[in-house]
Amino acid sequence: QLQLVESGGGLVQPGGSLRLSCVGFGSTLDNYSIAWFRQAPGKEREGVSCISRSGAGTNYADFVKGRFTISRDDARNTVTLQMNSLEPGDTAVYYCAADTWAVCGRYYYTAPFAYWGQGTQVTVSS
Repeated sequence: QLQLVESGGGLVQPGGSLRLSCVGFGSTLDNYSIAWFRQAPGKEREGVSCISRSGAGTNYADFVKGRFTISRDDARNTVTLQMNSLEPGDTAVYYCAADTWAVCGRYYYTAPFAYWGQGTQVTVSS
């Protein structure tokens, strides 16, 4: 049974950077496509980014393109979300999710990911 653990959240000033990590336990992440989602208070959960099982394909929400980068290091069983030029609107709990499909389709954020982490809080504020 795959378990996901996120880390790296915190408080950062606008324009700053954070690096979120999603570590897998109980199974190797190279069997899974991995996505990052976020949910702000009072708002619906939204997809942020997704990386395919091979790492060759990625998808980003329009609101993070050019600022966030998703990558995977299967040797460390880790998927990373590098977040630069953070804005107050990026404040949310960030979750990673996994499932066994090979690719992240354009509408990956509507897919029923089977495995979820507990989330890590990101707060962007001066």
